[in-house]
Amino acid sequence: MSATYQPVLWNRQKKIYDWVMFGLIILFLAIFIGVSLVLFGDKITGETLIIRAFGSLAITMLHIILMIGPLARLNKKFLPLLYNRRHLGVTMFFMASIHGVFSILQFHSMGDINPLVSLFTSNVNYATLAEFPFQVLGFFSLIILFLMAATSHDFWLKNLSPKVWKTLHLLVYLAYAMLIFHVMLGVIQLEKSPLIVILLGIGMLTVIGLHLAAGYRQKQLGYLKEQVEKDGFVKVCTPDDIEDNRAKLVHLNGESIAIFKYENKLSAINNFCKHQNGSLSEGKFVNGCITCPWHGYQYLAHNGSSPPPFTEKVATYHLQLIDNEIWVNPTPEPEGTAIEPVLL
Repeated sequence: MSATYQPVLWNRQKKIYDWVMFGLIILFLAIFIGVSLVLFGDKITGETLIIRAFGSLAITMLHIILMIGPLARLNKKFLPLLYNRRHLGVTMFFMASIHGVFSILQFHSMGDINPLVSLFTSNVNYATLAEFPFQVLGFFSLIILFLMAATSHDFWLKNLSPKVWKTLHLLVYLAYAMLIFHVMLGVIQLEKSPLIVILLGIGMLTVIGLHLAAGYRQKQLGYLKEQVEKDGFVKVCTPDDIEDNRAKLVHLNGESIAIFKYENKLSAINNFCKHQNGSLSEGKFVNGCITCPWHGYQYLAHNGSSPPPFTEKVATYHLQLIDNEIWVNPTPEPEGTAIEPVLL
């Protein structure tokens, strides 16, 4: 974390992430262009090749971006991909913008009408699916991706407020839906091979399936099959059930509680990070602080407060250790309330 805004907080992991990303982008473009030249030869123009290559790259990258979140919830090995997903998202926007700009230049800049006006007026068959102006869907999707890329920095999250920022970035699913129709309608109207539609369908089913699987796992994770209650406390697990410097998530009375084991102690805080509602229970201790796995926001375990100069706070919960069983009171204390850790 940094106390001041920086364009990019570079570290070794981010550099590796970006070099691998750019390497794969170059490899994808090289393979796509090479195969296209072999299959179509002189029949395909340079502009068309750029449009298809960068369009295919952008939609592939968007599928990967949408898969990273649920994959990280299903398997912690994917968390490093989640940490730097913003880099992937911003890069994907630039790939999509190259596709969009060349499409407008090739199909709407040869006449006397303004290219953007031509985009919306050259085809007005909105009432028929077979002839629907699919390029308009791509244009509005690109606008959403631009807004997300332009506001990806924490400066905007802070000044727009987390709620507004999160709502804006959830529009990625609207953009994804419009892009699916954009590509499918384009294939139906301009292409003969069903291969692209089949591949797109596989990608869409994979994204939906992963989100459903992650949602089901998250719903089941932490729900106790049997709740043994005593004096307001509920028995949840034993210390051996929690890894060192990690947490166990439990859901009680509408509260999502992360119980951390660290330095031979136990503390419980609210599971949701104040940054973007990241799951703190999926994080770990770094430099004596609970560290959110999403973007590195940190909290002190005993009071749920971020270390100075940061001001974020989450609720805390009372714990008891009885006969090697951990009991938690699901009634939260006010955010930032210090509670003495339970000693093991």
